[in-house]
Amino acid sequence: MKTMLKVLGGLLLVLLLVVVGGVAASWAPDRDVDSLKAKWAPPPSQFAEIMGMSVHYRDEGPRDDVEPIVLLHGTSASLHTWDGWADALKGQRRVIRMDLPGFGLTGPMPDGNYRLPHYVEFVVALMDQLGVQQAVVAGNSFGGNLAWKVAVDHPQRVSKLVLVDAAGYPYDAQSVPIGFKIAQIPALKPLMQNTLPHSMIESSVRNVYGDPSKVTPELIDRYYELTLRAGNRGALGERFRQSPGGEFAQQIPSITQPTLILWGGQDRLIPPNNAEQFKQDIQGSHLVVFDGLGHVPHEEDPAATVAAVQAFLGR
Repeated sequence: MKTMLKVLGGLLLVLLLVVVGGVAASWAPDRDVDSLKAKWAPPPSQFAEIMGMSVHYRDEGPRDDVEPIVLLHGTSASLHTWDGWADALKGQRRVIRMDLPGFGLTGPMPDGNYRLPHYVEFVVALMDQLGVQQAVVAGNSFGGNLAWKVAVDHPQRVSKLVLVDAAGYPYDAQSVPIGFKIAQIPALKPLMQNTLPHSMIESSVRNVYGDPSKVTPELIDRYYELTLRAGNRGALGERFRQSPGGEFAQQIPSITQPTLILWGGQDRLIPPNNAEQFKQDIQGSHLVVFDGLGHVPHEEDPAATVAAVQAFLGR
């Protein structure tokens, strides 16, 4: 009996050491926003006070453009996800992009409200502050959900709409990034406030690419470091809880703006059948599917996807 107890005690000690070692290896407390600005907010980045937040944004291209393009990123992304599109468009068009509340350098909503209508208020407030009366609004994933909701709630502010693997309908994901799964488990919230395995971010980013070999160490570092911005990890769980998928799906058929729908044929998070549903419900909309791309086709292949946007805007 004593021998058995010693063996069990030894096994428990080994297990404890493994757990402690794992936590130590992934120990990653919040980072102050100022410590991240030098790397992630060089010019042309700017900051504006909107709804109690210091909002990180970029406003590029000709100021006399009467129809600027506003780009809205998805969950856990940042304005950097649009780098390729901005580079291609800013020579002729005014391009505005920002870190949405709860993500990037903007950080959490001061009032803790992450419902979709509150995000709509934020986008309109940003447009007001920048003097934009009407814009082409494009969004990916949650940002796509936000883009069409702005078009529905404030139709006079949106001239055209671009939906990139957009959320909006209830959907059956074929594969969900592990980071998203963990963020939706309340019991793990205390642990995740100070730990963030780098491997988890790598797995999550690779999960949303059609070709995971395109995911570079630099890309993983960007997602990892911006997730550590103080308040972002807590905000992520609240965003999922307060803005469930499909909440306003019944409003989609009321969209009247000319709409381009872009989709990655290898999207396993919001499958391509959602693209067909958008096309069916939005009268006169145009759908382009990129067979080899995943959930973030604008980031995975900016050249091919922005070409479709340029053709749409030139019609």
